[in-house]
Amino acid sequence: MSCLANTIYPFTALVGQEKMKRALILVAINPRIGGVLIRGEKGTAKSTAVRALANLLPELDVVEDCPFACSPKDIHLMCERCRQKKDLSVIKRKMKVVNLPVSATEDRVVGTIDIEKAIKKGEKHFEPGILASANRGILYIDEANLLDDHLVDVLLDSAAMGVNTVEREGISFSHPAHFILVGTMNPEEGELRPQIIDRFGLCVDIEGLKEPELRVEIIKRRARYEQEPHSFYHEWEAEEKRLSETIVKAEELLEKVVIEDEMLNLIAHIAIDMGVDGHRADVVMMKTAQTLAAYHFRIQVTEDDVKEAAELVLPHRMRRKPFQEQKMDKEKLQESMSKHKQQQGEQEKKKTIPI
Repeated sequence: MSCLANTIYPFTALVGQEKMKRALILVAINPRIGGVLIRGEKGTAKSTAVRALANLLPELDVVEDCPFACSPKDIHLMCERCRQKKDLSVIKRKMKVVNLPVSATEDRVVGTIDIEKAIKKGEKHFEPGILASANRGILYIDEANLLDDHLVDVLLDSAAMGVNTVEREGISFSHPAHFILVGTMNPEEGELRPQIIDRFGLCVDIEGLKEPELRVEIIKRRARYEQEPHSFYHEWEAEEKRLSETIVKAEELLEKVVIEDEMLNLIAHIAIDMGVDGHRADVVMMKTAQTLAAYHFRIQVTEDDVKEAAELVLPHRMRRKPFQEQKMDKEKLQESMSKHKQQQGEQEKKKTIPI
């Protein structure tokens, strides 16, 4: 009997797709970035990477028997019932990946309130939905472009606020909904509305690898994994542990990361030069640059952090003509950064010239 079902393919064993892997690591370190949308053809390891990421992350302390897997350490992240308890029984649990079916209804996603019980007995009975299961885990939306637009809005609202609120017949119930949001889609099957796609923090476009030697390596690794999953995982165990420790350290360091006004000015100039609507891109670029600095164990954001952040934050937000593909213009980005650097240099010269 195969052991594939309980042996996850290692994240560090994935060949290529470096941008996708980096984006997933960043939202794991800092879910406040707003999740990641991975666009690409089928068979490019999108779902494999998501499951592998969950296996990479450390176990969580959760309140036993809590449907929302509340953290016992932070009262602000607890549901109402856990807040009222005097003694909390705590267990450890692996990071979960909760799949959102394309056919899911709103009630299935957000949960339901038993109106009859509320009216007759005065009891507030809530039947948890998918967002409750996803709290403190990964919410994975495969084929996000095929999901009802209203449901995507509900999910993105919960991801942004960290709370799911259900209201029925004047009765409301709220519970924590902090999760790492990952959406995948194949653009050939239809696009997401610009208003929705803009609300995903990061976006990565991926395609099958063109280099024959890399494709051969994918075949070899997959064959070894299917033949001896435990042995294959053991080969990558040290790498997995190293990356897992890096994510934990970066998470701890994140709140200490400083971003100077000069870097904020650079972010604003890039957003303007690249023709981005609104201000969401600027804010997400700042958060992503800070997360990149933490990932590299630095507490100061650099130009390189801003540049890499821009490449993950801007492609899906740039204005385009009808039927034009959304792609990052790297030359234009470099020009924008060089122009800003030149302006900064001229301003510094003016300061040093005596009047």
